[in-house]
Formats: sequence, structure tokens, C-alpha cells
Amino acid sequence: MTERPPLRERKQQRAREAIVEAAFELFAERGFAEVTVADIADRADVGRTTFFRYFGDKQEVVFADEQQMLDQLVESHRALPGRDAPDLAEALAQIRLAVAAMCTEATRDARRYLLHERLLEENPELHDRGGRKLRRFTEAIGEILRARGASEQTAALAPELGLACYQAGHRLAGSDPEALAVAVDAAFELLESR
Repeated sequence: MTERPPLRERKQQRAREAIVEAAFELFAERGFAEVTVADIADRADVGRTTFFRYFGDKQEVVFADEQQMLDQLVESHRALPGRDAPDLAEALAQIRLAVAAMCTEATRDARRYLLHERLLEENPELHDRGGRKLRRFTEAIGEILRARGASEQTAALAPELGLACYQAGHRLAGSDPEALAVAVDAAFELLESR
């Protein structure tokens, strides 16, 4: 049986979730540009100070789930079994598993996924920020591969190929959350068949 987190942690998690939920409700109602931090804090029934305890700005709320997913992705990749000094094929297989888990998690709430995609489409600054977050993922995976003894070529190429498969699958899936994992997996499959 897993131990329940302390009361303080549960309260913090509830406050964070209330902020995220309030922000997405407001973004859906008014659009990203028309919503202020004060609006979000008011809807979440928290103060501005509480908002800034969890998020640096309203843009960061849009990526609240993604940052957690990317952190989990890096940790799950780090924990994957595999030999030391993986070659390119093994590194790609490990990345494929981790990206599949990320796709499943990202589309778990289809409504939120669709709104998130719309926000990125309509707001270039959010689209750019999302791209920077994905770049950090490739850098982190490259570091993990280097620490495992992979060659510099494998550590540089495998994360970039994994990102390319994700981006191609994402583009092919369009805004359909049910198609994302399938399209991304098909991209990895095509790459591995070459």
C-alpha cells in the first residue's frame, strides 16, 4: 500500500491543480491574451502570491502538465533497463518507449489536450516556448545517454531522431488526441525499418 502524502503536500497539489484548471477554463472562454494572472487567481480562489509560488507567469500554466510529463519522461528513460554504452538502435528503442508513455499521458484528458493544441496554434509565443521545452528534453536524454557510456554520435543523434518522430507523428495526427500515439509510433516504426 502506498503511503499518502502529507497534508501540506496535498493542499499544495490541490492549489496548483485549481490554478491550472481555472486558467484553462478562462483561456477557453476568453482566449489566452485576454486573461490576466489576477483573473486566474480569482477564478482559482487563491491570491496572486499563491499563483506565483507555483508559476512564473500565465504562459507557464499552459505547460504545467508538459513540464511534469517531460520530467517523468526523463526519469523513466533514466530508469529503463539497458546495457551500458547503448548503440543507436538500443537508444532509439528506449526513447520510443519513453515517448509512447508521454503521448499517452498528454492525451489522457482529450479536452485539455485539444485546448492546449489550440492555444499553441493561436499564440506564437506559446508555440515557441513549447519548442524550447522539447529541446530541453533532447538535451536531457543526450546527457543520460552520455552518462550511460553511449558514443557522442549516439547521444547526439538518438534524441534528435526521437524528437523528429514525435514531431512528425504530431503533425500527422493533427488535433486528434486518439491519433497521436499511433502516428508517433508509426514514425518510429518507419525509421527503424530503414
